[in-house]
Amino acid sequence: MKPEVDKIVSLSNGDSTTELQKYLSSLTNDQLITVITNSALKGKKVGTMIKGIFKGSPPSSAEGSNRRLLVYQHCIPLCESGDLQPEVAADVIGLLMLETHTLSGPSLAQLASLFVEAIKVGKMGSGQSLELFPTVLTALAACETLSYGKGELSGEEYKKQVINSLCSSRWDTQCVIHLTTMFRDVPLSSDELQFLVEKVLRMFTKMDLQEIPPLVYQLLLLSAKGCKKQVLDGIISYFKEQDIRQEEEQKHGESLDLEVQSIPQDQLRHVEGTAILHVVFAIRLDHELGREFLKSFKNSYGDLCPFSVALLLSVARIQRYEEQVFDLLKGAIVKSFKDEQLQQGSKFLQDLLPGHCSVAQMILDTVKNSVFGWDHVTQGLVQLGFYLMDTFGPKPGPFGKTTEGSPTTARTPTQQACKLGGQVLLQGFKMHEPIRGEILEQVLNRLVTKTASPVNHYLDLFSDIVVSAPMILLESSCKVTETFDHLSYLPLATVQGLLKAIQPLLKVSMSLKDALILVLRKAMFSSQLDGRKSAVTGFLLLLKNFKVLGSLASSQCSQTVSSSQIQVDVHSRYNSAANEAFCLEILSSLRRCLGQQADVRLMLYEGFYDVLRRNSQLASSIMQTLFSQLRRYYEPEQDLMPPVKLEPCITAHGDQVYLQEPLAHLVSCTVHCLLWLQNMHRSPDPNADESDEEEEEEGYQSELQTILESMTRRMIKSELEDFELDKSAEFSMGSSVGVRNNIYAVLVMGVYEVLMEYNFVRANYSKSHFEDIMELFNHYHKLSEILKEKSGKGRVPSHKIPRSLLSLGFISTLLTVLFRDSTQSKEEALSVLRSSGEFVRYAVSVAVQKIQQLEETGHTDGPDGQNTERTFRFLCDMTSVLMWRYTNIPSMVEDTGKKEKRCSLSQLCLEGLLRIFTTCQQRYPDRMPQLLSNMDIAEDDAETDDGSVTEMNFFYIRQFQRALFTQLSGGEEEFNSKEAQLLVSILSVLSRQLKPSSQPFVQMIMWTVKICKETSFEDSAFSKGLLSLLFNLHVLYKSSASLLLELCQDIHSHLGDIDQDVEVENQSHFAVVNPKTAATVALLVLSQVDRVLDEVDWLIARKKCQTASDKSGSGEATQTAGQQDPIEKAVTLQLGTLLTALNELIQTSLLPGPCTVTLLRELSRTYTILTTLVKYAKLLRDTKAIPNLIFSIEQYEKYLITLSKKSKVNLMQYMKLSTSRDFRIIAATLDAALQEQDDSQEATESQQTQEPTQKKRKQ
Repeated sequence: MKPEVDKIVSLSNGDSTTELQKYLSSLTNDQLITVITNSALKGKKVGTMIKGIFKGSPPSSAEGSNRRLLVYQHCIPLCESGDLQPEVAADVIGLLMLETHTLSGPSLAQLASLFVEAIKVGKMGSGQSLELFPTVLTALAACETLSYGKGELSGEEYKKQVINSLCSSRWDTQCVIHLTTMFRDVPLSSDELQFLVEKVLRMFTKMDLQEIPPLVYQLLLLSAKGCKKQVLDGIISYFKEQDIRQEEEQKHGESLDLEVQSIPQDQLRHVEGTAILHVVFAIRLDHELGREFLKSFKNSYGDLCPFSVALLLSVARIQRYEEQVFDLLKGAIVKSFKDEQLQQGSKFLQDLLPGHCSVAQMILDTVKNSVFGWDHVTQGLVQLGFYLMDTFGPKPGPFGKTTEGSPTTARTPTQQACKLGGQVLLQGFKMHEPIRGEILEQVLNRLVTKTASPVNHYLDLFSDIVVSAPMILLESSCKVTETFDHLSYLPLATVQGLLKAIQPLLKVSMSLKDALILVLRKAMFSSQLDGRKSAVTGFLLLLKNFKVLGSLASSQCSQTVSSSQIQVDVHSRYNSAANEAFCLEILSSLRRCLGQQADVRLMLYEGFYDVLRRNSQLASSIMQTLFSQLRRYYEPEQDLMPPVKLEPCITAHGDQVYLQEPLAHLVSCTVHCLLWLQNMHRSPDPNADESDEEEEEEGYQSELQTILESMTRRMIKSELEDFELDKSAEFSMGSSVGVRNNIYAVLVMGVYEVLMEYNFVRANYSKSHFEDIMELFNHYHKLSEILKEKSGKGRVPSHKIPRSLLSLGFISTLLTVLFRDSTQSKEEALSVLRSSGEFVRYAVSVAVQKIQQLEETGHTDGPDGQNTERTFRFLCDMTSVLMWRYTNIPSMVEDTGKKEKRCSLSQLCLEGLLRIFTTCQQRYPDRMPQLLSNMDIAEDDAETDDGSVTEMNFFYIRQFQRALFTQLSGGEEEFNSKEAQLLVSILSVLSRQLKPSSQPFVQMIMWTVKICKETSFEDSAFSKGLLSLLFNLHVLYKSSASLLLELCQDIHSHLGDIDQDVEVENQSHFAVVNPKTAATVALLVLSQVDRVLDEVDWLIARKKCQTASDKSGSGEATQTAGQQDPIEKAVTLQLGTLLTALNELIQTSLLPGPCTVTLLRELSRTYTILTTLVKYAKLLRDTKAIPNLIFSIEQYEKYLITLSKKSKVNLMQYMKLSTSRDFRIIAATLDAALQEQDDSQEATESQQTQEPTQKKRKQ
């Protein structure tokens, strides 16, 4: 065939086309096809030859036109066959594109059909010839008319038919990307584009996962024509479905032990990562696409998923979108937490709506997914984490102060959002090496710079980072070292948290330890008090953690370092002798603190005990330090009273008097260290063989014992006059003498308490020792009463009772022996303590004080106050004792014949129990069952506890229910309101532990309803507590709207109607509502109304968002016209019941004040919500078409009347005319109306100058 090719080429190069035309006419179609095929396969002269064929085939002649069409019909499949070299195929398609406009309309139509058929049967695998299709379609649209079936269509309409046919047919997965690319060059109407996008998006699920990213890329390029939202929504929903499928497969795969997954996780994540890059790139180029993307998430977070969160975080890297993205995510997170809180607190909402969509979980899933190479997402995650922590972290309280020891559980939405930020950063730190340095640097920067606001959340994060990845942190130890330079300038709480967090690192990094010591030594001489306190904190921490060889094992002393931290034995790494020298050097530095301010000394005394427990080999140095300090204030002359020197304990500066030496804390620290050492020597360490040290220890121990015994004896003999603290002394805080006496009194009382504890431990249940304790207590009590009496007088605010120096462990033991110890041998000694009602009361009061301190700050003063485990154990012991005391000794037995203003012992026990339960819920939320299981159960009721948490909890609830019932069974005169309120508060706390779906919970509600219905005491505070309990329970059981209606009817019945002539029907659903309590109950009811309105408002807003995003709303409305949406129905019923209830209150004769103001506010809110509901209602949306219908009818009637007049035929005979809606202004009528208005105004003004008319007398 080479001659034919050469012939065509040579004739084409010539000037005359006639010979070329003749030659081409001499060739048959088969020959021509063969020539083209062979030339194309060889790749030689094919372009020149095709040009020659076109040159010799004039489109004006039928033969030339057919030959041209033949070339197209042959070359298109040839290029798709894959037999040609890519360059040759590209050249051929290029030539064909240039000549397309010369083809006739029928030829173009045939070519279009050729393409459509080839696509349908899957013969467009390579997609090279598809580049020609847009040119064909464009040329086709330019044709005037084309035959179609038996009729004709314009070229544009014909093109539409071709596109419709193509998009309606089945596409082979191999050609989807090529077709999407091809359509970018095809002019499309908005409807055609939408049809095409829907078709491509449907093809996603049929394609191989690896082909998705290029298709996403082409689809995003196609979105430049329009349908941006549809494209983005389609891409996001596809990956959302894939994530759900993959998660389900993984879940079922674990249970079914499947090895093969249809969607491999790593492959899916890498595809998602590439798709995210494509979308972000497209948004960079097309800002309209970015606006559409953000707009879709602004109204509702329900459309969010881990993929879209990752996409948002990647888009945040574009500067113009950064602020919008983080504001959007912040809003979604907080709204999600608020919605979750609202749903969890309402059974009504739980029944109406399915499970909650957690944005927090999506963000954490995104962090987890980002490990698959999503570097473009990780930076956004870091920004988001810090953004949440900065925005929602704790804020400074009044005067810049922060609340100490915030509860561990995040409860409010803002606290949860802050916690989420910390979780994101912690997980990011663990998973991504490149961002570790940045996270650490930013955390440490915030600890250093945010001195005016709390940094607890950053300290927690830093501590978690240290615990989870200590070795990783050591790589960045230089950043930690830089932070040390700022220690002396930071708030003490920040320093304490920071040093506690780096504690595990100090054990393994010598350089870090050395750097810290240098900083602490400088801080010891700081001019700032906080700087010196920071130094003491740091040195005490080092002493606790660098153990000298021979110290007790960690199992024998309390360790606060968690087991997940580095477990390194320092002896194996560093020399023990060096450790000892190091510790002794620190101790010598700390001795200098004994000459500084009281606050610094106090820290030292509170820390020495823990150091001794952790590092017992330092006992000699610590005890010598304390001993020498104690001697300064001890009076050695045995005949002199008192045994302590108070004068050196204070200092004066001008007119101001200050505490210089916290003497009681010094004695307390000395006593506790001594007792601990003596206790250890009773169970000696078998490895200890250093007899010289033991002799030395025994020497100062015996000397200390002598001093303490002498102090006890002389403190008992000393009168208050010896301390210049008799009844005549001045205690006013307004004078220097009064301040001095107050300081003396607090010191003396503290010493009394410390000696009481020391003598109790040393007594071994000796009666004479217990009598000494009672003598000490009597002195303490006498001084305490004077202080209360004196400080309560005058204009100066009353003085707070100082914190007790008794340790929590001692109080726990004391309560146990006072109430529960029935050992015969101890009976005589204990009777000494038990016989004093004041002492027993004092013991319970101190217990309540300690528990309150634990509740507020998370720790207590004294030994083991910082030890969580021991503290919890003491709580368990005290709970058991207080519970036994309250349930076994009736309150009416106490204080017989005494009518004192103070509360009874039983009431104190109850207060202690309430505080213990509240503390446990806040500080130990997961250990409430353990607390209850440690409480002793009465023997006759032991079988009621089957070991389950719910049953055990309900057992104690029944105990307190019985106690409350007993209170209510007596007359109103015997009713103890405060005790009853405490019981209700305890029941409220314990009921939170019950599952709302459990039978005990239902029984609890029924019992509460019964009590409310039957109790008629006129006690507002008790009624408020009882009804609050009822509301809190009822809302978790079902809607409280009907309950509110009954209460409103009761209030109306008792307070009467605003119209005195109207007699209200006597209703009494709840006896707890009576004339005395009705006003209080009304306020409580209105607060509950507000809560119900919150739920209704939330539901309406949710439905509005749902309606806005629902594309097929009108279609669904017609299908379900006979059915009412369950949410709409519930909202209507709730509002209906509320309106009925509020109507009762409107007619009630409420006194002016808070009740009426609150009622009006709730009414205003109710009508606002009703307006919102009416605006939302589907009826209004459905009637939008009615005005158009009326207008059409009126136009029809207008022209029908005109036609009737012209045709002289009454076409309106059977028509009923519509109401006339047009109007005109009649000038005369308007003037008359204005004149009448002016006359009436003049008459009014003349009346105002006369005397006011008398009010109409009420008949």
